[in-house]
Amino acid sequence: MPTTEPMAALELSPTLPRHVAIIMDGNGRWAEQRGKFRVSGHKAGVKSVRAAVSFAHQLKLDALTLFAFSSENWRRPEDEVSALMSLFIAVLGSEVKKLHRNNIRLQVIGERSGFSAHLQRKIADAEVLTAANTGLTLNIAANYGGRWDIVQACRQAAVQVLNGERAVSEITEDSLNTLMNMSDLSPVDLLIRTGGEQRISNFLLWQLAYAELHFTNVLWPDFDDTAFSEAIAAFVGRERRFGCTGEQIRALLKT
Repeated sequence: MPTTEPMAALELSPTLPRHVAIIMDGNGRWAEQRGKFRVSGHKAGVKSVRAAVSFAHQLKLDALTLFAFSSENWRRPEDEVSALMSLFIAVLGSEVKKLHRNNIRLQVIGERSGFSAHLQRKIADAEVLTAANTGLTLNIAANYGGRWDIVQACRQAAVQVLNGERAVSEITEDSLNTLMNMSDLSPVDLLIRTGGEQRISNFLLWQLAYAELHFTNVLWPDFDDTAFSEAIAAFVGRERRFGCTGEQIRALLKT
């Protein structure tokens, strides 16, 4: 069967990832281990967010995507959800100007209608302020689910068909991809999950199709430049095949 992408077009050299995504897991356990309320772990995790963004910026990555709040997280205790929303608003207020000064573009991906009108305005203002920045793109996934992302793209495609803008036969992987979140960015190369769990938890199901996965036992508030460096080093040491054989990849790298 022919491949959908010619081998020559694949970027197979052992280079740094262009787009890194992180599931920031372990805040609650970090707090519980210290006899503190879970929200203390979330507050401590903000420090690691700053460090990860700074590290990605220094490496000149194209994009960093952080899983801040999933669509399933609404099931958590009401006081924890409320604290998370307050923390989100506070961090937007304190960090956006710093991002802007460093030429970082901020995007929030997810279903925003679930947030308060105040938080939605904060998000919109932050995105407008940083929209023209040309450095790192920082994506915050909030009230996000990978299945939701695919469904919303399919709904858009269905509307296009109903409006006569597109034939059913014209719905392809490429055309559907343009309707997904982050379609303007390079695909995710590396997914990191902290906290010891080894699953992707409905995160970026479409965008992770060919991503390398790295799981670490480090809890998110303890995730620092050393842990990030280890994940990058593991990525660089892997052979990315994209459906080809190892022999094909090695031959291509020699050309």
